[in-house]
Amino acid sequence: MTTIPDIPAPEVPQPRFVIRAITVIGIALSLFQLYAAGVQPLGLFFQRPIHLGFVLVLCFLLYPAFGRGKARGPFGWAIDGVLILAGIAAGAWVPLNIDIIANQIFPRPIDVWMGIVTIIVVLEAARRAVGLGMTLIGAFFIVYAFAGNRGELPFLADWMPGILNHRGYSLDRLASQMTLGAEGIFGIPLGVAATFVFIFVLFGAFLEVTGAGKFFIDLAYAAAGKQRGGPAKAAVIASAGMGSISGSAIANVVTTGAFTIPLMKRLGYRPAQAGGIEAAASTGGQIMPPLMGAGAFLMSEFTRMPYVDIVLVSIFPAILYFGTVYLLVHIAAVKQGMQGLSAEELPSVRKVLAEGWHFLLPLVALVILLVAGYSPMRVGFYAILAIMAAASARALWDFQRNGPTADRFVAMCRRGVALTLEALDLGARNAVAVSVACAVAGIIVGVVGLTGLGLKFSAMMIAFSGGNIVLALILVLLASLVLGMGLPVTAAYIVLIILVGPALTEQFGMPILIAHLVVFWYSQDSNVTPPVALAGFAGAAIAGSKPMETSVQAWKYAKGLYLIPLFMVFNPEIILGGPLPLVLWSGAIAILGLVAFAAALEGYLWGPMPVWMRILLVPGVVALFWPDLTVEIVGSLLIAVLLGLNWSVARRTAGDAGPRPAASGS
Repeated sequence: MTTIPDIPAPEVPQPRFVIRAITVIGIALSLFQLYAAGVQPLGLFFQRPIHLGFVLVLCFLLYPAFGRGKARGPFGWAIDGVLILAGIAAGAWVPLNIDIIANQIFPRPIDVWMGIVTIIVVLEAARRAVGLGMTLIGAFFIVYAFAGNRGELPFLADWMPGILNHRGYSLDRLASQMTLGAEGIFGIPLGVAATFVFIFVLFGAFLEVTGAGKFFIDLAYAAAGKQRGGPAKAAVIASAGMGSISGSAIANVVTTGAFTIPLMKRLGYRPAQAGGIEAAASTGGQIMPPLMGAGAFLMSEFTRMPYVDIVLVSIFPAILYFGTVYLLVHIAAVKQGMQGLSAEELPSVRKVLAEGWHFLLPLVALVILLVAGYSPMRVGFYAILAIMAAASARALWDFQRNGPTADRFVAMCRRGVALTLEALDLGARNAVAVSVACAVAGIIVGVVGLTGLGLKFSAMMIAFSGGNIVLALILVLLASLVLGMGLPVTAAYIVLIILVGPALTEQFGMPILIAHLVVFWYSQDSNVTPPVALAGFAGAAIAGSKPMETSVQAWKYAKGLYLIPLFMVFNPEIILGGPLPLVLWSGAIAILGLVAFAAALEGYLWGPMPVWMRILLVPGVVALFWPDLTVEIVGSLLIAVLLGLNWSVARRTAGDAGPRPAASGS
């Protein structure tokens, strides 16, 4: 007897008044954020709580009590109604009582109760918008804060190893720590989400509704479609372009993958291979400047380095990543004898640019403003104005060119207003999960600071690794994979850097920016590493392949995600700079090492590669990571000789084959 796999319940349509309420609140949140970003900046105890209040209300409207697959019902409305009111109160309490809170020595009982309510609604919002894993981790840290001799749960102190023991804290102390200062829920993570992240998510929404996504995909196809494995290469290029819009691996998969995966399958890629390539390429969107998801903004806050500096040093590693995926895709296409698409099947570069060149203007304006030293929030505000101006100018041009009439002018204005409102609504919806995750991350940050857990975790890490930096990085990688099972990438990065950052910088001597970049890169691995591989699962759904097989392919094509951070650690010049010859040398061996690794992995570069050659390439690649110039030179020479031999043999084999004789008529 065959079993039918479980099919997720379809989303139950929301009542019309709920849809309208979501739209109105979403637009109001986006307008509030635009006002704070470009008109009148607000203090953190106004900006962050008000933002959180809007987000909580949106969350409870978007995600019903019993899931999207079930109708809310009277009981569901009773629960959600209370939570919506609690969310409003959580967002309004601190701004309305800021003078009293700022001048009191001990919190009032009402402040403590509001703190408890805020913590509860944030954890429930995380369960709905992010997943149960995020809520459980937040709750675990709260319990840990209580687990001490002077805490609410003193009996738990006996269950913890000595290094994890602490004094314990009362409910009053924890609630006030979480909600009456800038070291808990309203701390740095939510602050970044309520300022930089939201405004760039909104920028991405404006680009999306005006058609920029299709423009980047068409441009990628026009540029790479004729090459061998063209659709797969176009997926890599399009994902890099889309990454500058969405900064979300799964969003990249579902947008670009809807076009690229079917074409890859038609060209000859296996379904799992096509889905894995798209997942690996889309994961790069989270490390692609200028947005890098929320990572660049968070790094800027944590390291106190200018945002533009982080973006600039991240360009070369991102190019290395996409270059590695591109090379692996090319090798797979050549090995399987694939060809590109015909000119008739592809858009023209000239035509694509003629129709969508104005989408490049906001990105150019964004880069110019960042380099000029404007704050990221103000840059996002002006970038949104730029995309609105560019889209309006294009609409007016088309209106004038096609014959202006009063009816067409009214229709154009209505469409412009509709697209603007749609973008404002979409930006608010897209920001809900990130903001809720950052609010829970604030709870974790607050508990870590209260209990000193970060230093204790660092001591444990040093003990487990024995002071070996390679073992320490492997532990970071494993920890990021485990955290990625229950947390989104941004939250995993925040939790991990808080726990392991002190050890990497203080005990292992790693520069703070490199430590943050390494942890941020490794936090992406839950997108492509089995058994989690969220982007891989999304690719499998589009490709119609098995999720685990697709995830293995994604893991294979995303190997740069693991190797490039090692180059940052052992060749810090590629991030921190230095004498020009040293920087050029480090960049060159990074490229050489990734090419050699791809060749060893696939057993092919210019031609088939025998097993002995693949085995010899491995120590050559390892030598490039060795912090010794002589060893690096020896490894480089070994790799150069082996790859040169492969090129020579492939060329000679092709020459010996010669032109094939024409077939006889028999």
